[in-house]
Amino acid sequence: MTTIPEGLEAATLHPADDAIATYLLKHPDFFERHLSLLATLRLPHVRGAATVSLIERQVDVLRDKSQGLEARLTELVQVARTNETLVEKIHQLTRRLLAADNRPAVIAQLGASLREEFALPDSHLLLFGLGALELPVDRFATVIDSREPGLASFDTLFTTGKPRCGPLRDAQREFLFGGDSAHIQSAALVPLGGRQAFGLLALGSPDVERFNPAMSTEFLARLGELAGDALARG
Repeated sequence: MTTIPEGLEAATLHPADDAIATYLLKHPDFFERHLSLLATLRLPHVRGAATVSLIERQVDVLRDKSQGLEARLTELVQVARTNETLVEKIHQLTRRLLAADNRPAVIAQLGASLREEFALPDSHLLLFGLGALELPVDRFATVIDSREPGLASFDTLFTTGKPRCGPLRDAQREFLFGGDSAHIQSAALVPLGGRQAFGLLALGSPDVERFNPAMSTEFLARLGELAGDALARG
């Protein structure tokens, strides 16, 4: 006959989930001392109408937990690989900017890096506080007046001085990328110069998820700092 530990009778007559759970947590050897009870317990199977033993259910729980941890680990590995790739691209951009000895060369190298290393051909640089410039002929950059009315819709962005990702309003998209920009579904906007912005780097993509509002902007901020410092040094 199985001996029921003292104090369990009341809980058995009127089971309360929290009391039972508390007791089992305090006595983890309970089922070791009552193996016959362990063998007779049957639980509904989570994947069907049949019943399984407590041990089988524990195996299922541990298996599901293991699968969840494996999926999480796979996700973390993928994030690490993506970040490693981004770090390498930022490194290559840094080398390009260091090699540029004047502002037009900085602009040319920035545009080339975005096209070649970052695979972002739909990128545009607006400069509005650095005076007249001799710009590359690839139309990557444009110099505009800081009082340009089209800049008003980006006032909040310039106030925060931080990058922003997501879809653009039609007027904003056309202002940044031109009238033939309907294919751009998402964009990253990177103010240059912090809250005292002298430029705006706009990165466009036909992929609606490439720059989604929930993504981290840490690497975009680093990109903006590098580009801003290189342009500011003239």
